[in-house]
Amino acid sequence: MGFTHRVRCYIEDTDMGGIVYYVNYLKFFERGRTELLRSLGFEQRHLQASGFLFVVHSLECQYTKPAQLDDELDIQVTITTLSRTSLTFEQRAIRCADGELLCSAKVRVACVDYGDKRPCRIPSDIHTAFNNFINNPVGIADVECV
Repeated sequence: MGFTHRVRCYIEDTDMGGIVYYVNYLKFFERGRTELLRSLGFEQRHLQASGFLFVVHSLECQYTKPAQLDDELDIQVTITTLSRTSLTFEQRAIRCADGELLCSAKVRVACVDYGDKRPCRIPSDIHTAFNNFINNPVGIADVECV
């Protein structure tokens, strides 16, 4: 289970052959994480105004099958680890038409001070929201391919 964000593959996402360019999955995954945060009540502007932001620390990605022009994808997001200063997401891109897994990634994200870009603690309200999501992800904003 977890959070799901739906995206469509546009021509700007593809190469000349109509295949989604590999780096665009990372953009889709970024949107999924951002929309999860939004569903928990936190927008990117709020983070910056509060003096911190989340940055990608490390990433492991596996490409299984290609998405193509006009495909709808469900970008699934789960949180697998949460510490005081970082968290790890597992993400998957699933093609809605056939349920095929196209790409999966593990993304470690660190919380940093907006000014000096040094690691800092995840604010307690956001940490609590992440922890609640880990313990009860059902009903956050799941959608399924239909």
